Amino acid sequence: MLLIRFFALLLAVTSSGAFAQQVALAGVAGSKALIVIDGTAPRFMSPGQTQQGVKLLSTLGESAVVEIAGQRQTLHVGEAPVSLGRTGDAGGSQRIVLTADGQGHFMPPGQINGKAVQFMVDTGATFVILSESDAKRIDLDYLRGRKVGVSTANGQATGYQIQLASVRVGDALVREVPAIVLPQSMPFVLLGNSFLTRFQMQRNNDQLTLDRRY
Repeated sequence: MLLIRFFALLLAVTSSGAFAQQVALAGVAGSKALIVIDGTAPRFMSPGQTQQGVKLLSTLGESAVVEIAGQRQTLHVGEAPVSLGRTGDAGGSQRIVLTADGQGHFMPPGQINGKAVQFMVDTGATFVILSESDAKRIDLDYLRGRKVGVSTANGQATGYQIQLASVRVGDALVREVPAIVLPQSMPFVLLGNSFLTRFQMQRNNDQLTLDRRY
């Protein structure tokens, strides 16, 4: 059975002057894997085959093992791409590259304080914006935050301004990020300028590149 789940999100990482390749698993068909490398069109690869320096070693179920620059990594269908062939550092990645979905939105999965969330990039939002339901799910003590009035698409609302210990997108980790928790239900967390201004942003067609500023 052919298992294919294409991503809208593609993450690329460059740090410490070393070269990194993004590698994602879009699907598995028998022993073949549908691999996405550096945002190019997905390609089927067979075990032992090499494309753009990425070698497919094996597949099993909805996972695949690849190797690049001597590093082995297990990929899983539906998970965010991984970066291989780079030297890690405590500062996290210096670049993120996002690819828009079919509606033109940038929807990276990520983490707040180590808990998984679904982001949507919103350059018009001053802060990272969460719903109360998301805040409760990831155990944020938002009721201790400062009450603030916020203008939303549905009118005025009262939210709680808090400080997030960390926000992660891919390998990029930003600490002490201001956020607002709103009572309205939201299908995702708005990734606003309290995170985005830490990066220099450049859009090229359906790709958004964020280079770390500080």
